[in-house]
Amino acid sequence: MQHIAMQYAETSQRPKPMTRVFNFSAGPAALPEPVLRQAAEEMLDWRGSGVSVMEMSHRGKEFMSIHAQAQALLRELLAIPANYKTLFMQGGAIAENAIVPMNMLRGKASADYIDTGEWSRRSIEEAARYGRVNVAATSKGSGYTTLPARETWQLDPQAAYVHICSNETIGGVQYHFTPEVGNVPLVADMSSEILSRPVDVSKYGLIYGGAQKNIGPAGLTLVIVRDDLIGQAAAFTPSAFDYKQQAEAGSMFNTPPTYAIYIAGLVLKWLKAQGGLVEIEQRNIAKAGLLYDYLDRSKFFVSPVEPRDRSRMNVPFKLRNEALDEAFLEGAKARGMVQLKGHRVVGGMRASIYNAMPIEGVRRLVDYMHEFEGKHV
Repeated sequence: MQHIAMQYAETSQRPKPMTRVFNFSAGPAALPEPVLRQAAEEMLDWRGSGVSVMEMSHRGKEFMSIHAQAQALLRELLAIPANYKTLFMQGGAIAENAIVPMNMLRGKASADYIDTGEWSRRSIEEAARYGRVNVAATSKGSGYTTLPARETWQLDPQAAYVHICSNETIGGVQYHFTPEVGNVPLVADMSSEILSRPVDVSKYGLIYGGAQKNIGPAGLTLVIVRDDLIGQAAAFTPSAFDYKQQAEAGSMFNTPPTYAIYIAGLVLKWLKAQGGLVEIEQRNIAKAGLLYDYLDRSKFFVSPVEPRDRSRMNVPFKLRNEALDEAFLEGAKARGMVQLKGHRVVGGMRASIYNAMPIEGVRRLVDYMHEFEGKHV
């Protein structure tokens, strides 16, 4: 029996061949392979500390250096002005849907929201718990396949803020411009596009997003907020959700998601090494262009989104013959491509091609689509 146990232990310790697939998941999403390798190397012993980052005190000098570097890299990559705070919080964009109005209404009666899909709809529903929501524009009539033209927006100049979802992960529409909203602060949920391109942060009062698309693992939420907009949270706001208290505590009011911050720091370092956001944007344009070009030529697949509003991050598409959906997904998996099934709200397919997706993954997908189309037309 002892011999069998030892044999099992030895077998279980043998390294298994690594098979990496092209992961088109909308989130949690693919991470850069160099980041995963470095994290694996440092898992048991971070830089001679003798402990894993998972085990570190969040107030110890080792983790504080990790935290400070991640903050500095974020500010550098996005060129965040000095009069903005960067907060590392928890709860994802879902929690921010409540935390934003708690902090940003600032005694005002209402806020303007632009309805462009499932995630902006959820933001609207949550914000309505804390104040009056004015849906200033909606693209519901188009089935959320386009953005409402800016001239149709019915904005209230007395609103506390104007809220947009800059990239709708499910519907696949994206703002390729920063809307002008006058003197009212612009608030953006950028969960699924942040760090995919340069952004003029100074045009926003607040930017927030979950990290699990382009930044790191689930658990970390980024908030970038202008100094003059904090300090007026509603009286019922929990202390951990008060931007002012979090800012004063350096995002350490409560124990932060330490390992997620560590991975985010590695991703930010990787982004800088790639040439920063200008270079990353060019790669993302090339990847999205490759896939959309094929979709526009195909008579078998269809892209439902208005071309001018198409997302570079999330590309929904459908087979004209939906009876072939499962066969398409099975064939993709057999060729090393996973998580292509569309969201249950819209069905069909969806390829999420965030920063960590190499162009080789998109090429393989397009080649397979061409092959599949050839067999079924």
